[in-house]
Amino acid sequence: MSAKDAVFRFAPSPNGELHLGHAYSALVNHELARQTGGRFLLRHEDIDLARCTPAFERQVEDDLAFLGISWDEKPRRQSEHMADYAAALEALAAEELVYPAFMSRGEIRAFVDRYESEEGRSWPRDPDGAPLYPGLDRHATTKERERRMSEGERFAWRLDLERAIERVPALGWDEYGASPLGESGPIVARPLEWGDVVLGRMDVPTSYHLSVVVDDALQGITDVVRGRDLFYATSIHRLLQELLGFSPPRYHHHPLILGEDGRKLSKSARDTSLKSLRESGMTAEDIRRMVGLPGRPGGSLSEEILMSRGSSATG
Repeated sequence: MSAKDAVFRFAPSPNGELHLGHAYSALVNHELARQTGGRFLLRHEDIDLARCTPAFERQVEDDLAFLGISWDEKPRRQSEHMADYAAALEALAAEELVYPAFMSRGEIRAFVDRYESEEGRSWPRDPDGAPLYPGLDRHATTKERERRMSEGERFAWRLDLERAIERVPALGWDEYGASPLGESGPIVARPLEWGDVVLGRMDVPTSYHLSVVVDDALQGITDVVRGRDLFYATSIHRLLQELLGFSPPRYHHHPLILGEDGRKLSKSARDTSLKSLRESGMTAEDIRRMVGLPGRPGGSLSEEILMSRGSSATG
């Protein structure tokens, strides 16, 4: 693949104002695309229709323009492409790799609390800290599933991880950045750590894991450069890519921009937004320096990532 074929992307959820962590990731992706002669795409990950709004979407685009970031085609809005995700979900269902899971979040919490109380040990949790799905309905009969669905019982489509791993027993990728523990190079994927993840819901035929994999494939993304908080999710993404027949992009997980207390910046914690920094009189050059980039495009970080682009991801 030539440098001019490289495709990078920035894919925020328009459910709040961008902060310095978003600025860092967007700037690095944009700069890499321009230095390689590749393309930079903007994607609005707005499948959460209750929280994502057109106003936040416009704010995202305003903030990026302020930083000097431009994109090479019309932004992809996930809410306009539900048919793509439904088709991927149907393909997995046809291979019996997903199943309708009926336990609510409250029922999962109750099950885990009861287990931990009775057994005196912790129930396993995924890398994000959520308890793994108990899977009590994983082996329900087709008749039982159809009955519950026809009666309007709410459910989510979950990946049958046991079946999926039978199809793809060995899996990995080449990491050009580093894991939260500093690992780089060939990485062994560990999808078992995630359990039977949600891939779609009763009223929305997708989830973050499914839509990001489908979008990256359909948009021809060659380089996924994102924060280390998403490093572990790559195991599930690689598994879905293999199950759906998608070629994997290269992965580079970069350091996070942390708050003064050492925690990851968050919209929900109402961390300082780019909008407020702009309104306080800061320039784009000021913000670049705040996130550790040179005041103008170019510099050591970009050179470091560019040098790591020689090989394709494997696994």
